[in-house]
Amino acid sequence: MIFDTHTHYEDESFDEDRGTLLAGMRENNVGRIVNVGSTLKTSEASIELAKQYDDIYASVGIHPSEVTFPIKGADEGAMTMDESRRMIPDIISKLEDMSSYDKCVAIGEIGLDYYWDKEPENHALQREWFLAQLELANKVKKPVIVHSREASQETFDILKDAKKRLNTSAVVHCYSGSAEMAIEYVKLGFYIGVGGVITFKNGRKLRETVEVIPLESILLETDAPYMAPTPFRGKRNDSTLIRYMVERIAELKGVSEDKVEDITWANACDLYGL
Repeated sequence: MIFDTHTHYEDESFDEDRGTLLAGMRENNVGRIVNVGSTLKTSEASIELAKQYDDIYASVGIHPSEVTFPIKGADEGAMTMDESRRMIPDIISKLEDMSSYDKCVAIGEIGLDYYWDKEPENHALQREWFLAQLELANKVKKPVIVHSREASQETFDILKDAKKRLNTSAVVHCYSGSAEMAIEYVKLGFYIGVGGVITFKNGRKLRETVEVIPLESILLETDAPYMAPTPFRGKRNDSTLIRYMVERIAELKGVSEDKVEDITWANACDLYGL
């Protein structure tokens, strides 16, 4: 079976059919799912989904693009940067409490995103949240799910230091860096998250990455409801479509689809201690 290591089933786009969809995952060869938080609200929702469904696990964290919306999300209105900075200890404490739930398997998604926010002050705030959550992951002995967009080198440098200082374990979600950097991540013992981009015509960089790193360093993910694979690009994504990523990886690695499923399942279980 397939382990989808990154989803957002609390998203409102699943409100009408969430129960039916999740109840049918094993019929679609999906055996385990990690639902990933991005704010306190979505982290709490991830925990609730893990309580409701045997095959769903949770991750809790504050996404870098949400550091001025860390409680409920962008639709609820922003804090100032100073207010956000002052909230870090309190929210880290709440995340720590949530992480004690036995089906919470990671801290994330956390990291850096410089695509939308160009201001140096915001970048500094993102780094503060990232570092605080890395410290939390070390304290609660959980791996991290890392988001990195337009900040490849800085993310790598922070994680390399965290590996030495905190013995961090991690997956770099929706990997968009170079194949050369992916090799360096693998040397650190980190995993590379591979999703729908592997099927895109403009996904050449990710395909090059998959070709050069070992299958033992790859995790499968959908990022549902985002990043649907070809031929569903632009539509709502869900875990039943992860087979398209399996097919493409099998082609690139010259192995069977069963082997891709088996090894990536073992990889995810190893990272998340399952």
